[in-house]
Parts: sequence; structure tokens; C-alpha cells
Amino acid sequence: MKIPFVSFKPMEKELDKDLRAAFERVYTRSWYIEGVEDEQFEKAFAEYCGTKYCIGVGNGLDALMLALKALGIGVGDEVIVPANTFIATALAVTYTGATPVLVDPDLKTFNINPVLIENAITDRTKAIMPVHLYGQPCDMDPIVEIAKKHNLFIIEDCAQAHGATYKGKKIGSFGNVAGFSFYPGKNLGALGDAGATVCSNEETAKKVRAFGNYGSDYKYHHIYVGNNSRLDEMQAAFLLVKLNHLDRMNEARRNIANKYLEGITNPKVIKPFIPDYANPVWHIFGIRTEDRKGLERYLNNKGIGTNKHYPIPVHLQECYKNLGYHKGDFPNAEIISETELSLPMYYGMTDEEINYVIDAINTWV
Repeated sequence: MKIPFVSFKPMEKELDKDLRAAFERVYTRSWYIEGVEDEQFEKAFAEYCGTKYCIGVGNGLDALMLALKALGIGVGDEVIVPANTFIATALAVTYTGATPVLVDPDLKTFNINPVLIENAITDRTKAIMPVHLYGQPCDMDPIVEIAKKHNLFIIEDCAQAHGATYKGKKIGSFGNVAGFSFYPGKNLGALGDAGATVCSNEETAKKVRAFGNYGSDYKYHHIYVGNNSRLDEMQAAFLLVKLNHLDRMNEARRNIANKYLEGITNPKVIKPFIPDYANPVWHIFGIRTEDRKGLERYLNNKGIGTNKHYPIPVHLQECYKNLGYHKGDFPNAEIISETELSLPMYYGMTDEEINYVIDAINTWV
């Protein structure tokens, strides 16, 4: 049996008629930037997240970077980010001129460890950027408490966690602002690059929109040195179609995850941990094993696609040598980077496919 790491085919087959109708609607209208589709999606996604405002942008990295710029973060400032994340989190900080300051994750949740955050705060710290990695919500109560104590902004990186909840409340609504990616592989994915910034502060929302539109508040009037990052009408139309099915499709991913959690019994495999406060959406189902290379080879030979998230932690990336970090500085991030293996996880996986993956893992010696 061949099981890819990810497949869009079941979802696209199911939504084919509606996605084609969305394309025809936009194509017939001949209006491709900042139109009715974008307006409707922004309204719907803000309501979904429990925020007042949503600003569609070009991608998830821009969603974070524009959020930081809107909060006035720049040269000389520091932003606390987890050492275990996709590099876009740190890049967003760097692009503003500020400096990312890393904090080791909790080894059980893979997310930033709130206990370690205060040790990283200096007189230059302006914000904390928690990442809801793999669709698993961070422990937000202590993070919010620390931010209030030290008068810091919170920018949530929600790129992998569309629809996840913390104590029953949607992520993206805990901080001052949040960034989402709609890269095609996300739980809510466009058919190309796209992203959004959400918040409930009107001034912040206006600044994000202006920064993403060449720094302009109205045509040919530029109040900031801005960027060109806007959600186009075609992607907005596709996303609006998919948003109507997001909760149902997230529930299907939870069903797959529950079967993995119940079925995988190999003692050499460490399964994901779900805290009581979290209802994850399983963008990634990441296990850990000391012999990752061996398990990866075994599964691939059986036709099972896998991936690694992420094999080189941020502090060991060549582009961040200037931060002065060294191997051993963030031990948990390094352990995760060396032992994590991501299993197939996508809407439309059949029970036969799920059981095939489970049996393969359990028979691995």
C-alpha cells in the first residue's frame, strides 16, 4: 500500500464543484485585489477566530511581520520566540529590525515553556511570540500573565492551528494580534500562498492593512514605509469555501489522531501529549523515537510517507549564527529536532490506511 505524507485529493474531490464556482465567480467579475471576496472572507474569519478584525495578506510570514510592525516593534527591540519552530517565526522578527530571543520548548508539548520565558526578558524585550506548533495550543494563561506583568505585547503564531482551542477559546484571540498562514498544506489552505492577521484593536488593524498596502491609508497617500502583501480575490474565494468545512475537517483529523494514539503501542515510540487545556487540530502528528532514521527508512520502504519537523532548530541555522547561540543552548529543541518523525495526517485518510500505518509502526523492531 502507498500512503503519502499528505494528499489534497480527497478534500479537493469533495469541494470540487464549490471551488470551481468560486473561480468562475472571481474570473467573471474581473476584480482580483481588494474586492468583495476578500471582504467577505475577512469578516467570516474574524468571526471564526473570535476577533473583531481580519486583514488578508500574502502569506503567513507577512502576517507576523506586519503585525510586529503595526505594534511599533523594530530596531533595538527583542521578541521572545520558541527555539522549536519553523524559521518563519524568527524571520518575521528579523525583518522588522528587531532581534529574536529564543526559549527552549517543553519536551512533552513541543511548545514554548512558559516557566523559562521570564529568564529571557531584558529591558529591550517588547513582545512574546508563542507558536501553537503542529496545531497544539500553547499554555496561554501563564504567558498572558507574564506579558501583563512586564507590559509586553503577545503576537500569536497560529500558522498551524486554525480552529484549535485553549480552554474552549479559539487560539488567535489571546494576544494583541495573531498571524495565520493559508499555505496549501494547512488545515485551512488556499490554492497558493496566502495569510491573515487578526486582532481586536481597530488602530492595530488599520496599521496592519496600511503596512501591507505599500504603507498607504488611501490611494497614493503613504504614511509608512510599507510592503506589498495583500490577499488576492481568488485565494479569498477559495478560502471562504474551505472555511465553511473547517470544523468538520478538523474533527476528521482528530479522529485520525485518536486512532493513532490508541493504536500505536510500540514502546520505542513516544506519542504526542495532549494537555487538559488543549483541543488540538493536528496539522502535524509528530511522534518521537531515538532511532528516527531506522523508523523512517522502515516506513518509507512500506510505502508510508513521512516528514521531519524540524531537523535543524532555529539556533543552529546558518543564517542565525549572528545571534551567538551554540549547540547545547536549547537541549529540548535539539532533542526534538533529532527524534521527531511526522506521520501521514490529512483529511480523507481511510481506516484501512490509518491501520496500515499503525500496524507498520507496531511491527517495527
